[in-house]
Amino acid sequence: MKILITGGSGLLGQFLNLELSKNNNILTLYHSHIGNCNNYNHISIDILNIDLLAPIFRKFRPDIVIHTAAVSNPKLADKLPDNIVYTINVTATGKLAELCSDNNAKLIYTSTDLVYDGSTGKMLDENSKLNPLSLYAYTKLMGEEKIKETFNNYIILRTALMYGFGLNHSANHFTNVYKNLSVGKPVKLFYDQFRSPVALHDAARMISELVKLNLTGETLNFGGNERVSRFKLGEILCEEIGSNKSLLKKISLDEINGFYKVKDVSMNITRLINFGIEPKGIRKLIKEFINYT
Repeated sequence: MKILITGGSGLLGQFLNLELSKNNNILTLYHSHIGNCNNYNHISIDILNIDLLAPIFRKFRPDIVIHTAAVSNPKLADKLPDNIVYTINVTATGKLAELCSDNNAKLIYTSTDLVYDGSTGKMLDENSKLNPLSLYAYTKLMGEEKIKETFNNYIILRTALMYGFGLNHSANHFTNVYKNLSVGKPVKLFYDQFRSPVALHDAARMISELVKLNLTGETLNFGGNERVSRFKLGEILCEEIGSNKSLLKKISLDEINGFYKVKDVSMNITRLINFGIEPKGIRKLIKEFINYT
């Protein structure tokens, strides 16, 4: 199968390169940092340049496009002009959907759990109320709408908080927590925000299984099967690496100015599991990527 990956040098993208290249012909796109893309068929491109994207589609003729390229978190989005964030997360997504439609390719789009209303205090299914609080989450939801307006050959994945260690230049909050704990530095973690986190390498594995299925027109919660706070995730990490839990300091969302107060976007992933795609447990996954590194 021919698979085109956008954001190929990002946190998830590099794991997708590793996983999908095992049994597929991949072409991975990146913008500035190359990451591990140099190990595969790759092109450096600005996805806003539709004139360059169109001939790539015509030449490579992908069966599936996995679209991860984005302004990828609330903090980064807030540092940029609104129109830039909208253009990258919404306009480019719509153009990519049009190219997929024109070239008979399925689009798998990574959205976010932050599109949901996080005030209900219960596990959210795909029909739960939507209420994006940040510019980032709003534009990811608008990206979903652009796709749905364009065609039906898509899978939208509302991805949970991703943990694990980024490859090469890529890093995330979890990486910093691990580094601090490893050298005995205290770490502040929210005890009152709940997510259903998914490990980076397990997310790539699950997507590699999704591409084999004959699914279209689906919006799926895409995360782990455990509801935890960041503090609880930190406790599990401490247990697995032998760090002292006293290094973990509880903080509340309400203590941080400028942080979006999304209390609980833990997701019900029954639909994902019903399609035969099931995540591994947090403890097992932490052991896997610690041993991997």
